[in-house]
Order: sequence, then structure tokens, then C-alpha cells
Amino acid sequence: MSITAERKQELVKEYAKADGDTGSPEVQVAILTERIVNLTEHLKTHKKDFHSRRGLLMMVGQRRRLLDYVKRKETSRYEELIKRLGLRR
Repeated sequence: MSITAERKQELVKEYAKADGDTGSPEVQVAILTERIVNLTEHLKTHKKDFHSRRGLLMMVGQRRRLLDYVKRKETSRYEELIKRLGLRR
């Protein structure tokens, strides 16, 4: 269900603004998106797993708040990020 350390490092390298950047909103949103996709696949087979569903909803809310922050600070970064991740909004 969760992502591997190697996959997390790949996401950090891909979305980092500078070398060693692990906390920027872009990196956080990319990691959350990967976790959301994995958990969504899990919930397709385990329909009654309501505890994981709650965790999924919390992750989606966290991602939404981070995306709102990026949009408020710099709209061009926001638009590029949602395009790279393939998000609708």
C-alpha cells in the first residue's frame, strides 16, 4: 500500500526545486499523489476497508491544502504541477 523508499527518492529527484529539496510543496504533493493512487487501487479490491478509506480522505485533503497554498503563492507553479501530475483541478 505504501510507496517504497526507492520510489520516494525518484519522486524527490523529479520534483525537487534544488539539490536535497525534500520539503517543497511540489515534492510533498507528488508523494501524496503516489500514495493516493496506491491506496485507491487497494480500496478497489477491499471495498469494506473503511479505516483505509478514512486515511485516503485525509491524504486527499492534505494534498488539496498544499495545492491551494501553491496556487496562492504562485499560480504558474500550481498550473505546471497539476499538469505534470495529471490532476484535474
